[in-house]
Amino acid sequence: MKVLIVEDQIELAKNIEDYLKKEGFQISVAPDFFTATDKLAAYEYDVVIIDLMLPDGNGMDLLYSLRANRKNIGTLILSAKNSIDDKVRGLDAGADDYLGKPFHLLELASRLKAIYRTRKQESSNVIELDKILIDTDKKEVRVDNQKMDLTKKEYEMLLFFANNAKRVLTKQNIAEHLWGDFIDESDSFDFVYQHIKNL
Repeated sequence: MKVLIVEDQIELAKNIEDYLKKEGFQISVAPDFFTATDKLAAYEYDVVIIDLMLPDGNGMDLLYSLRANRKNIGTLILSAKNSIDDKVRGLDAGADDYLGKPFHLLELASRLKAIYRTRKQESSNVIELDKILIDTDKKEVRVDNQKMDLTKKEYEMLLFFANNAKRVLTKQNIAEHLWGDFIDESDSFDFVYQHIKNL
């Protein structure tokens, strides 16, 4: 799952980033509204964590923009505004979930997984494509009920293909999904062909 954290508190953003990376998430961080809109224009994300109070804008405006233009992206508001009215306002505006500060990182990760399952996998932890079965909880792949031995990147690529079965994907799409923002440092996409060949 590729997640964008929009949070201006640097230490908090770093703590979230470190924890979620250990849980297997691909993470990008935007400390302000401008950087967030820039990253959202350049990359694709599965879920965006949005702090409402940003130094150069309002997180609600970011949420409105996402709902108007990119309806398939998951959103979770993370805010010190923790009243019932604030939560209702955020959820009514289109957020998938609302988590007040302070919070437990374990709960945040669990909520992100729930949003992802709901949006990408129709609440199922198993994806079936013809003879291919992908168990996203166990991170196992079976073909004709025979377990496949895949590397982490091969598994992530297959899952990406499965979740985008009816879309045309470019080398750039695939590379960005597998390697995140670090793909900007690469001068070639040959590794994408190699992974596809292996898969």
